[in-house]
Amino acid sequence: MLVEPAVEEALRSQIRVIDDWPQAGVSFQDLTGLMADPVTFALVIAAMAKTLGTAKFDDVAGIEARGFPYGAALAHSCKAGFVTLRKPGKLPGAVHGVDYALEYGSTSLQLQTHALGPGRRVVLVDDVLATGGTAAAGVDLIRRTGAEVVAVVLVMELPILGGRGRLEALGVNVHALLTA
Repeated sequence: MLVEPAVEEALRSQIRVIDDWPQAGVSFQDLTGLMADPVTFALVIAAMAKTLGTAKFDDVAGIEARGFPYGAALAHSCKAGFVTLRKPGKLPGAVHGVDYALEYGSTSLQLQTHALGPGRRVVLVDDVLATGGTAAAGVDLIRRTGAEVVAVVLVMELPILGGRGRLEALGVNVHALLTA
C-alpha cells in the first residue's frame, strides 16, 4: 500500500463495489466517488504525485476515459504536459494505434504521432490495473513515439489478475495507490 492508513480509509470510503457487473461473478470497483468528492480527489492526486517522488518527467498520458481526469489533474499538479490515449476515431491526424485484449473482449487504443517524441519522459495514468492489457498498449504507443515511460500510476490494482507482472516485464515501474 502506498498511502497512509488515514488516506486509504478516506479513499476506500468513496469506492462502491458493484457485484455481478459488467457480468456475473465480477465485483466491479466503482471509483467515480473519488472524483465526485473534492477532498478525496485532491487526496488521490497528491498521493499520485507523492508516489513519483523525485522522478523527472515532461508529460502525463491519460488513458480514455477515467485516466483523463486523474492524468490531467496530476499533470497540472506536477507542472507537466498532458496527452490523451484514445479509442479509435477520436483523434484527428496521423496516429499510432494498437489492438489489445481486455478481460471481456478486445479493443484498440491510439495516440497522435506528434503528441510525444524522442527525449520526452512520460508518466502513464489510469484508474484500475487488471490484466494490464490497456496499460501495456499505452506503454507501446508511448514508446512508438520515441518517448520513455517513467512509470505507470494507478488508483487501484487488482493483483489477482496479474497486470503488474505484465508491465514489469516491459521494464515499467508500477505505482498503485490501493489494491482490491
